[in-house]
Amino acid sequence: MTTAPSDNRAVILRLGQMLNQVVVGQSVLVNQLLVALLAGGHVILEGVPGTGKTLTVKVLARFLKADFHRIQLTPDVLPSDILGTNIFDLNSRSFVLKQGPVFTEILLADEINRTPPKTQAALLEAMEEQQVTLDGKSMALPKLFWVVATQNSLEFEGTYPLPEAQLDRFLFKLQVNYPEPAAEKQMLLNSQAGFQAKRVDLEKLKPMSSVSQILAARQKTQSVSVQDNVMDYLLALTQRTRQHPDLNLGASPRAAVLWLRAAKAQAWLAGRAFVTPDDIKAVAPSLLRHRLILKPEAQLDSLKIDAVIDAILDQVAVPR
Repeated sequence: MTTAPSDNRAVILRLGQMLNQVVVGQSVLVNQLLVALLAGGHVILEGVPGTGKTLTVKVLARFLKADFHRIQLTPDVLPSDILGTNIFDLNSRSFVLKQGPVFTEILLADEINRTPPKTQAALLEAMEEQQVTLDGKSMALPKLFWVVATQNSLEFEGTYPLPEAQLDRFLFKLQVNYPEPAAEKQMLLNSQAGFQAKRVDLEKLKPMSSVSQILAARQKTQSVSVQDNVMDYLLALTQRTRQHPDLNLGASPRAAVLWLRAAKAQAWLAGRAFVTPDDIKAVAPSLLRHRLILKPEAQLDSLKIDAVIDAILDQVAVPR
């Protein structure tokens, strides 16, 4: 079998193993975060409080030795609080740019659906163009620039749901579920032994990788090959989302391009130099669940979007 040679792959796999030791019971989340990071795609984490969303991203940033900023988004946060603003300096008698938290390598936007649309839109250019425009001047963001946003899956009072245009800028929407009983017991044992997740000393965590290694790995994922029949399989799945009787909105052309990129990252992380149908299927739920919109009658029938995605994957023939 052909493999994808890479010195960086072993480092990144080791990074995932160490992350799983700190954040117990979220191995699926860790794997999908690494795929998104390699694919260069932003992520939404959705789950109930206390499942380790913020801790996971903070620890990952530390293991990468990347610049990290966290924004707690609330209804009174303004675009300038994220992007920055020009302030008059009395000493130099000129305006000086005070950069906002968006000028970082990994940005954690906590509770993104609790801030108004104008502030949400401030992230749009940064996420899509990897640049910020202030007072008519464009400024580039770091090459790694990666946004991970969180939102609560239960509380919707006083929230501002993200519009479809902005949701489409996120590569993945990951559901952060409760850990398995065995993993949760290990968390209790760790707590009994004195471990407190909210007081993790990040400075004591030894970096496992570097930003330059992640950027190099991103380049290598793009060299992963895709056979015509696998590409046709992805296109057939994309078309099926647009024709499904329970859906009002299917996957966009941008979604198909990102789907292929994510599948390449999944294949590279698995040690292969080519994409298989299983790679396409592995990233499908995370990539599609925030892009597909159910018809009202399907919502009334309590149909879940993940069930529709599973049905689509079953209905389209897998190439041999």
